Amino acid sequence: MTISPLISVVLPAYNEAEAITKSLGKIEEYLNSQEYSWEIIIANDGSSDATASRVTEFIADKPAYQLLNLAHRGKSAAVCSGVAAASGEYILVTDVDLAVPISELKRFMHWAVEEKCDVISASREGKGATRVGEPYYRHFVGRIFNLLIQILILPGISDTQCGYKLFSKKAVAAIFPRLLVYGRDSPKVDKPFFGAFEVEVLFLARKLRLKVKELPVIWTFSPTRRFNFVGNSWRMFRDIVKIRILYLKRLYKI
Repeated sequence: MTISPLISVVLPAYNEAEAITKSLGKIEEYLNSQEYSWEIIIANDGSSDATASRVTEFIADKPAYQLLNLAHRGKSAAVCSGVAAASGEYILVTDVDLAVPISELKRFMHWAVEEKCDVISASREGKGATRVGEPYYRHFVGRIFNLLIQILILPGISDTQCGYKLFSKKAVAAIFPRLLVYGRDSPKVDKPFFGAFEVEVLFLARKLRLKVKELPVIWTFSPTRRFNFVGNSWRMFRDIVKIRILYLKRLYKI
C-alpha cells in the first residue's frame, strides 16, 4: 500500500533550464533535513528550452519526484495541474527562483498543523516582512494594485501575489475545482502570463469560510524579462473585475 507523503511541493516552471536543478537541490536538501515524508511535483508549463530534459535527468531514480509536461497555458494552469497531482496532506506552491526561502516551510507548517489554518499565504508587507532588491517602480505599482484588490474584492489581504502558499488538502479540494477565471483548462498562450490567479484562490478561500493566514516573509526580487509588466498588470486588473462580476452573478458554486 502506498503511503501518502505529509508534504507535496508544487513547482510551476516555464523556461527555467538555468535555475531548475539548483532550486530542486536546495528544496531536496531542506526536506531531507526534516522528519516528515515528502514529494516534489514539477509542473512544466510547456517550456521551449531544456527545462524538461534537465529535470528528467535530475530526478532519475528518485521516486519522490514527478514531472508533468503540460501545454503552455500560464502559471495558473501549471499550478492547478500540479496541485491536482499532489497526494500530500499539505501542499506548498512555490516559485523556481525561491524568492521566499524553502526554509520558511517550518513556520508555515506550524500555522497549518498547530493553528489549523487552511491557507497560509506569504506576505511581503507588514511587520517582519522584507523586500530585497526590488525596484521602486515595481513596489509602487504593486501597492497600487493591491489597494485596488482590497477595494474591489479582498479587503484585509496585504499581498495576494507572493508565489509561496501552503494549502491543506481540504482547502485544495474546496477551492481549485471552483476556479472559473483560472484553472487547468485555461486556453493555451504564446507568452508568459502570471495573472490574478492567487486573487481568485484567496477570494474563494474567504467566501468558503476557510481559515486564511498571512505570514510576513523575507522576499528577494529576481529580475525577469519574460513578460510585459504593464500589460500583465492590466490583464490582472481586468480579471479581478471579472471575478467580482462572476460572484455577483452567483456563478461560483459557494
